[in-house]
Amino acid sequence: MPQLYIDPDENKLPDVIMKNTELVQKVKISDNKVYVVKSPITFNDETRGWVVIAQEEGALKEINQDHGLLAIMIGGLLILGTGVIYFLSRQISRPIQDVANAAVQVREGNYDIHFKEEEEIKEEEIYELIESFKEMTNRLKVMERLRAELLAGVTHDLKTPVTSISGLIQAVKDDVVKGEQSKEFLDISLKETQRLQGMIEDLLNYNAISAGAFKIRVQKENINIFIKEIAYRWQVTQDDDQAFAFEIKVPDEPVFGQIDSLRMQQIVINLLNNARHALDGKGEIAIHLYEKDEERICIDVLDSGRGIPKHEQQYVFEPFYRGENKKLKVRGLGLGLPFSKMLAKAQKGDLVLKDSDEQGTTFTIVIEKADQI
Repeated sequence: MPQLYIDPDENKLPDVIMKNTELVQKVKISDNKVYVVKSPITFNDETRGWVVIAQEEGALKEINQDHGLLAIMIGGLLILGTGVIYFLSRQISRPIQDVANAAVQVREGNYDIHFKEEEEIKEEEIYELIESFKEMTNRLKVMERLRAELLAGVTHDLKTPVTSISGLIQAVKDDVVKGEQSKEFLDISLKETQRLQGMIEDLLNYNAISAGAFKIRVQKENINIFIKEIAYRWQVTQDDDQAFAFEIKVPDEPVFGQIDSLRMQQIVINLLNNARHALDGKGEIAIHLYEKDEERICIDVLDSGRGIPKHEQQYVFEPFYRGENKKLKVRGLGLGLPFSKMLAKAQKGDLVLKDSDEQGTTFTIVIEKADQI
């Protein structure tokens, strides 16, 4: 602690301190080197006393040593902290930079992206980012393949009926066929024309609802009656060549939903037609109506057909996508399910693939429930 060196005989500070005019000085007192700081006490321009602080040189050196040690510790912590921060930032920034570089490649049309092994990434958020990006690139690759298939498929599906119509009419015109055969050729041409017209209508309707130019008139309907009527009308239009069991299951109490009956009919008939194609012979088709919860109603359309391969299930609602089996057996543009899903969403509902395996397939239409009153 600071000390005052007072002469015990005269009760005053040594002359070596008081006679020196410097306010800060280093003096030697009793073989001790002392640092002194003094300041006068004045009153009415007259010095009445002094405030003096003195400290031995050795004590000051100890303080300086303590300060130096503290400075070294602080410096060491700063260096260590900087190193840790740099290491962690590199651990985080490197995979993010990889994702950024991959995004540039995707922008340039290269979807074949490879990242380092996931085990090297310990941060959960970074891992999820990379996994999401990988899923996106895989989906983009599939979509790019589908786009190429679309161009080839649509061209083929639209060209085939045009070619058939042209050939059949040319045969009639050139008298290659006559009489009843020429009439048969014209009937085939008419059917091909109607099929072509249906494809074009599918494209126009899909584009219209995608652009928001499709009118939906939702109103309260008794879904029990609606399902029975649609099922009956569809069943009587089916050929008897391939017999199949058809079941309709509805609740005993009326269930009311908010639907556009015309658009909902399109969805149900499309699902029934798909179910019939999936049977590939004898089998069973069923429609089950039930209440999912207080706000939603569900319509399940089931079949006992061959099912949808697992690797194709995630793409069934993609525009223009058709599975390998259906592509070979059923002509079309692959817009039925995507269009039906868009129609369901336009009515504040949804269409989902509930289940599909070798035992059959179930699609579920979700409808917004209406008040019973």
